[in-house]
Amino acid sequence: MNYIGSKHSLLNFLHESIEKVSHSNSLENKPTFIDGFAGTGAVGLSYKKKDYSVIANDIQYYSFVVNKGKLFTLTKKNKIKLGKIINQLNTLNIPNNSEISELSDFFVYKNYCPTGSEEKNRMYFTDENGKKCDAIRIELNNLKYSGKITEPEFFYILWCLLEAIDKVANTASVYGAYLKKFKKSALKSIHLKLLETDFIENVETLNLLENFVYNTSIEKLLENPEFIITTKNNILYLDPPYNQRQYAPNYHVLETIAKYDYPELRGKTGLRNYTEQKSEFCSKRTVYSALTHILENTVKNRKNNKIKYIFLSYNNEGLMSPESIQEIFESFGKYSIFTKEYGRFKADKTENRNHTASSVVEYLHCVILD
Repeated sequence: MNYIGSKHSLLNFLHESIEKVSHSNSLENKPTFIDGFAGTGAVGLSYKKKDYSVIANDIQYYSFVVNKGKLFTLTKKNKIKLGKIINQLNTLNIPNNSEISELSDFFVYKNYCPTGSEEKNRMYFTDENGKKCDAIRIELNNLKYSGKITEPEFFYILWCLLEAIDKVANTASVYGAYLKKFKKSALKSIHLKLLETDFIENVETLNLLENFVYNTSIEKLLENPEFIITTKNNILYLDPPYNQRQYAPNYHVLETIAKYDYPELRGKTGLRNYTEQKSEFCSKRTVYSALTHILENTVKNRKNNKIKYIFLSYNNEGLMSPESIQEIFESFGKYSIFTKEYGRFKADKTENRNHTASSVVEYLHCVILD
């Protein structure tokens, strides 16, 4: 999945930098790795592979689903079971347009596809891909509520669906708008597959430690008195939005497919209400207080969370300056910083997002709490 701010290409840099500070890889009893803004889960999964217990959190529900899926451990037994189910989902019979018009569901087709969305003529997906996505999503609910699949299996397959539908989306990587003509990849048929080799090199080597995924803000999670971690010297990794671009409106279609909650949509692009998912990190007025609040809550509840190390990913084009971040971090403990130059993520080629620099500098700020 193409994702704003994905750290997949920076994993080695993150691993090496975090290890230089925490020296945790060689420990027999490793600390817990807490991914506070988990996104598509690349960092959390990489630490699961390193035999850490992982806690992933994100305020976006589609991210919750993706992380539930990625942190699910495939075994030989459930791999066979899930493979059969995915094959069945790929061959579902799809109702015709007249049959669908009599149904109350098929929300994706009716709201994000040209024929289904009628006068809106939205072109996020072809009609056929929209209808197939709906049929799979509806059947997934049926399988879950009939007890034919477990909750972890449900989220795993739902993750597979989100990845599959994203591959045939008629967008320039994000869902803030759709393209006016169907691009080549969007004309391909949606096809689910077992997502194993893309992210898991060797199933037998994965740890069987408990991993948890939360769907809330990191501020609220840290404030929760029931958020208790038993391991010591835990690592909190923060990768918040860097600029004014909110994630919710850029991935609203995936949010709706994940929730399948029939929301009221507005505007030409069919945005759902995202008031409760706005990030204070996307405003220069609130970003510094948001970061400070996280550190304050971490320290306030250290008896429960046992966090010793806090790492913050940020870059040279973000709303906060490195100097300001350093000042905040130094008020809580021993500060250090690591830097890495890397290629820019290009969500689209619109004029207002063309940048002169082809690369940016990634900072990894660190504080060892007093």
